[in-house]
Amino acid sequence: MDPLPKDGESAAGAEPSRSAAPSSGVVVQVREKKGPLRAAIPYMPFPVAVICLFLNTFVPGLGTFVSAFTVLCGARTDLPDRHICCVFWLNIAAALIQILTAIVMVGWIMSIFWGMDMVILATERRYRAPEGDLH
Repeated sequence: MDPLPKDGESAAGAEPSRSAAPSSGVVVQVREKKGPLRAAIPYMPFPVAVICLFLNTFVPGLGTFVSAFTVLCGARTDLPDRHICCVFWLNIAAALIQILTAIVMVGWIMSIFWGMDMVILATERRYRAPEGDLH
């Protein structure tokens, strides 16, 4: 922690001396840890993800339910060590949670955020995967 500036020294005056020091070259990597439900969200093509977001916005859980079937069609997830059927049922469980808790608005909000995550993952897939890669 930096010491407080003295009476005649301002915080702005102390800043240039700190930035003049050479960089130490430390690289920091942040990796998000996802729970099993969140990691089961499939990487879908962008138009499918947008449709699922639209469905989740107006009928909570419907887009998540549809996305579960994309797993059966070969969409990959962040759970490579789990069987396809297990990932499918995790997505069905997430859809049921969204539907059942939509009455108290929690499921509706969760459903919208789930759809936004689908679009974000689809965008990452678009920029990471080679053109011929279907997964």
